Amino acid sequence: MTRLLDPFEEIDRFLGNASRNQGVRMPMDAYEKDGTYTLKFDLAGADAEHVDLTVEHGLLTVTAERRHEADPADVNWLIRERPTGTHSRQVRLGDRLDAGNVSANYDAGVLTVTIPIRPESQPQKVQIDTRSREAIDA
Repeated sequence: MTRLLDPFEEIDRFLGNASRNQGVRMPMDAYEKDGTYTLKFDLAGADAEHVDLTVEHGLLTVTAERRHEADPADVNWLIRERPTGTHSRQVRLGDRLDAGNVSANYDAGVLTVTIPIRPESQPQKVQIDTRSREAIDA
């Protein structure tokens, strides 16, 4: 049987899995509908009381802590990829968005953030004048 070598396996073993947790990103979906932006962050395993959302100077920051579970007695770990610790992700909000009216909901490990577009930034219908104008004689 041929065993494929993972070039980072020895490093991971040496660092005690610390390198696997660095660079962990929260998966996010984002879409716009009816003048509102919706962002959905996957935060599986994080309790709602360990999720923080802030908006400051046009920067939305999501921070979540996934606590380390107690190890079962006498186990031989084969793979341990589920990240623990505190992770965060930042999203820059454009000037079109109303950062003062952000709302959020957390359900089943998914944080849903909604941000309305500023009314003055939304497309507006402009009335076209159809009256004919007389030529200006000079």
